[in-house]
Amino acid sequence: QVQLVESGGGLVQAGGSLRLSCAASGRTFRPIFMGWFRQAPGRERALVGRIRWADGSTYYLDSVKDRFTISRDNSKNTLYLQMNSLKPEDTAVYYCAASYAGTDTYHYWGQGTQVTVSS
Repeated sequence: QVQLVESGGGLVQAGGSLRLSCAASGRTFRPIFMGWFRQAPGRERALVGRIRWADGSTYYLDSVKDRFTISRDNSKNTLYLQMNSLKPEDTAVYYCAASYAGTDTYHYWGQGTQVTVSS
Protein backbone atom coordinates (compact mmCIF):
# COMPACT_ATOMS: atom_id res chain seq x y z
CA GLN A 1 0.00 0.00 0.00
CA VAL A 2 1.01 3.57 -0.67
CA GLN A 3 -0.25 6.47 1.38
CA LEU A 4 -0.36 9.92 -0.18
CA VAL A 5 -0.89 13.06 1.86
CA GLU A 6 -1.39 16.44 0.22
CA SER A 7 -0.73 19.76 1.89
CA GLY A 8 -0.37 23.40 0.99
CA GLY A 9 -3.87 24.32 -0.07
CA GLY A 10 -5.59 27.47 1.08
CA LEU A 11 -7.19 30.74 0.11
CA VAL A 12 -5.35 33.06 -2.24
CA GLN A 13 -6.24 36.10 -4.28
CA ALA A 14 -6.31 35.96 -8.06
CA GLY A 15 -2.81 36.37 -9.42
CA GLY A 16 -1.27 34.78 -6.37
CA SER A 17 0.68 31.56 -5.94
CA LEU A 18 0.50 28.37 -3.94
CA ARG A 19 2.66 25.29 -3.76
CA LEU A 20 1.05 21.96 -3.05
CA SER A 21 2.98 19.01 -1.73
CA CYS A 22 2.19 15.32 -1.81
CA ALA A 23 4.17 13.11 0.53
CA ALA A 24 4.23 9.39 -0.16
CA SER A 25 4.86 6.59 2.29
CA GLY A 26 4.33 2.85 2.49
CA ARG A 27 5.55 0.25 0.05
CA THR A 28 8.62 0.87 -2.04
CA PHE A 29 7.69 4.02 -3.85
CA ARG A 30 8.41 3.51 -7.55
CA PRO A 31 5.41 4.79 -9.46
CA ILE A 32 5.44 5.13 -13.22
CA PHE A 33 3.53 8.40 -13.13
CA MET A 34 2.42 10.79 -10.44
CA GLY A 35 -0.49 13.00 -11.29
CA TRP A 36 -2.22 16.06 -9.96
CA PHE A 37 -5.98 16.16 -10.39
CA ARG A 38 -8.60 18.67 -9.39
CA GLN A 39 -12.33 18.62 -8.86
CA ALA A 40 -14.39 21.77 -8.79
CA PRO A 41 -17.93 21.83 -7.35
CA GLY A 42 -20.37 20.19 -9.73
CA ARG A 43 -17.63 19.01 -12.08
CA GLU A 44 -15.80 15.77 -12.65
CA ARG A 45 -12.31 15.23 -11.38
CA ALA A 46 -9.81 16.09 -14.10
CA LEU A 47 -6.11 15.63 -14.68
CA VAL A 48 -4.13 18.84 -14.24
CA GLY A 49 -0.78 17.33 -15.10
CA ARG A 50 1.51 14.41 -14.47
CA ILE A 51 5.16 13.59 -14.15
CA ARG A 52 7.04 10.46 -15.09
CA TRP A 53 8.75 9.59 -11.86
CA ALA A 54 11.88 8.11 -13.38
CA ASP A 55 12.92 10.95 -15.66
CA GLY A 56 10.81 13.93 -14.60
CA SER A 57 9.13 14.45 -17.94
CA THR A 58 5.84 16.29 -17.58
CA TYR A 59 2.50 16.83 -19.22
CA TYR A 60 0.03 19.63 -18.45
CA LEU A 61 -3.54 20.51 -19.17
CA ASP A 62 -3.53 23.38 -21.68
CA SER A 63 -5.30 25.76 -19.32
CA VAL A 64 -2.54 25.50 -16.71
CA LYS A 65 0.47 25.24 -18.98
CA ASP A 66 2.92 28.10 -18.32
CA ARG A 67 1.30 28.73 -14.92
CA PHE A 68 1.68 25.42 -13.09
CA THR A 69 4.83 23.37 -12.64
CA ILE A 70 5.03 19.79 -11.40
CA SER A 71 8.25 18.59 -9.80
CA ARG A 72 9.39 15.84 -7.52
CA ASP A 73 12.03 15.08 -4.94
CA ASN A 74 12.88 11.42 -5.31
CA SER A 75 14.89 11.39 -2.08
CA LYS A 76 11.86 12.55 -0.11
CA ASN A 77 9.22 10.67 -2.11
CA THR A 78 7.44 13.98 -2.49
CA LEU A 79 5.57 15.50 -5.40
CA TYR A 80 4.99 19.22 -5.82
CA LEU A 81 2.63 21.45 -7.75
CA GLN A 82 3.72 25.06 -8.02
CA MET A 83 0.76 27.17 -9.06
CA ASN A 84 1.35 30.73 -10.21
CA SER A 85 -0.96 33.40 -11.64
CA LEU A 86 -3.91 31.67 -10.07
CA LYS A 87 -7.38 32.36 -11.39
CA PRO A 88 -10.79 31.93 -9.75
CA GLU A 89 -11.46 29.05 -12.13
CA ASP A 90 -8.56 27.17 -10.55
CA THR A 91 -10.66 26.82 -7.39
CA ALA A 92 -11.06 23.11 -6.66
CA VAL A 93 -10.01 20.27 -4.43
CA TYR A 94 -6.62 19.11 -5.63
CA TYR A 95 -5.57 15.48 -5.42
CA CYS A 96 -2.33 13.69 -6.06
CA ALA A 97 -2.33 10.15 -7.34
CA ALA A 98 0.14 7.41 -8.20
CA SER A 99 0.07 5.15 -11.23
CA TYR A 100 1.98 1.88 -11.27
CA ALA A 101 0.61 0.84 -14.64
CA GLY A 102 2.20 3.32 -17.00
CA THR A 103 -1.21 4.27 -18.26
CA ASP A 104 -3.88 6.71 -17.13
CA THR A 105 -4.95 4.30 -14.39
CA TYR A 106 -4.10 5.64 -10.96
CA HIS A 107 -3.96 3.19 -8.10
CA TYR A 108 -3.41 5.36 -5.05
CA TRP A 109 -4.98 8.70 -4.16
CA GLY A 110 -4.50 11.34 -1.54
CA GLN A 111 -7.34 12.82 0.47
CA GLY A 112 -7.28 16.14 -1.36
CA THR A 113 -6.52 19.70 -0.41
CA GLN A 114 -8.77 22.68 -1.05
CA VAL A 115 -7.54 25.57 -3.17
CA THR A 116 -9.74 28.64 -3.29
CA VAL A 117 -8.88 31.61 -5.49
CA SER A 118 -10.79 34.78 -4.80
CA SER A 119 -11.38 37.42 -7.45
